[in-house]
Amino acid sequence: MPERTPTARDFKRWRQYLADERAEAAVYRDLARRRHGEEREILLALAEAEGRHVKHWLGLLGDKAGSARRPSRRNRLVGLLARRFGSVFVLALAQRAESRSPYASDADATASMAADEQIHEEVVRGLATRGRNRLSGTFRAAVFGANDGLVSNLSLVMGMAASGVGSHVVLLSGVAGLLAGALSMGAGEFVSVRSQRELLSASRPTQITLSAASSLDIEHNELLLVYLARGMSREAAEHRVAERMGRFTCDCDPSLSLQPESTPGEDAHETIGTAWGAATSSFCFFASGAIVPVLPFLFGMTGVPALILACVLVGLVLMATGAVVGLLSGTSPPSRALRQLGIGMGAATATYLLGLLFGSVIG
Repeated sequence: MPERTPTARDFKRWRQYLADERAEAAVYRDLARRRHGEEREILLALAEAEGRHVKHWLGLLGDKAGSARRPSRRNRLVGLLARRFGSVFVLALAQRAESRSPYASDADATASMAADEQIHEEVVRGLATRGRNRLSGTFRAAVFGANDGLVSNLSLVMGMAASGVGSHVVLLSGVAGLLAGALSMGAGEFVSVRSQRELLSASRPTQITLSAASSLDIEHNELLLVYLARGMSREAAEHRVAERMGRFTCDCDPSLSLQPESTPGEDAHETIGTAWGAATSSFCFFASGAIVPVLPFLFGMTGVPALILACVLVGLVLMATGAVVGLLSGTSPPSRALRQLGIGMGAATATYLLGLLFGSVIG
């Protein structure tokens, strides 16, 4: 087949690819500057791979490369965040960018380039997962607390307003709901975390096998049962018993010759934290959400205009939190924002209708 003659549209598309590849390589280099060890090496390797793609497009463009084009808006945003913050949000955006690579359907990109982009998505997903795991506990508490405050207090305010009470009663109800909900959240989180720490403490193995082993009857003892109860295989448990009882000291099988018991370190994303810290953060997160629907009434607004503004403010915050959830989870921020909005407004609408019903019955 005769070689296809590139068109002006082809050159324009190639120049855009070139700009985006350069931007992506710069993002990975900027992120690498804020990392060390293995993560730094991974990011630099990704930047090098993007550099190979840059050479491909430069080769196709030749003297038609012209002046550098601006990267896409998404890549410009990712680059700005990478230079300023270097956080998991950048990796989440980079993951979505890699997943949307057009190379698989572009005949001018090689098959290896398309495969590179698919692999890059998985690499960035792995790096982003580390960051997601590190903040998952705090992020869950923040989203749950703030959204609970937003939806529950908006529902309370709308229900009270629909029942026909005065605006000052709606305001007092909203403030009471804020304080009651925030204190309840804080107390619940305190009890939850304290109980979880006590449960884990009670489940953690002690060092009794070290101190008691020397006094046990060599032929009749229950040391084997201890290790079986901890989940070891019988072979590994028997090997550990023999070591503890001093029957042999050779390391015949490294997989069975285990180190003395030690308290395993907790993964960063499984760190429980203190009960007081969890209670304080839950209180603040709930209160920060619950104050939003009360703001119009605090500034003197009344009636339907106050309710409309409260709904608008709450809707904006709900969409913002939903978009952040979508961004961090690697899914579509707009769809998550709309889902969050629909759930919150649905609950508020249901409460408003119940308020109308109760108001008409009581009235």
